[in-house]
Amino acid sequence: MAKGYWVSVYPAISDPERLTSYNKLARQAVQAGGGRTLSRGGRVVAHEAGIKERVVLVEFDSFEQAVATYESEAYQKALVALPDGFERDFRIVEGVD
Repeated sequence: MAKGYWVSVYPAISDPERLTSYNKLARQAVQAGGGRTLSRGGRVVAHEAGIKERVVLVEFDSFEQAVATYESEAYQKALVALPDGFERDFRIVEGVD
């Protein structure tokens, strides 16, 4: 079964401290859904039209598990805590089997 991944890129973050509540709730939701954070805000080399601001990569045992965790009540509460004015590109992708 192919794994599932959350890929999230924040084009610009002016005040990272405002993400504290979201980060705490999102981390709990990801753990409850069986996700593992592989990368969060580490070094990035961006090419072409790439964005080198904060990048988050989370792995799940299946694509379905990744989707279910996003749709879970716990993660929906985290989304409510995401501050206004934060822009991000969020995707759920299926890995290669």
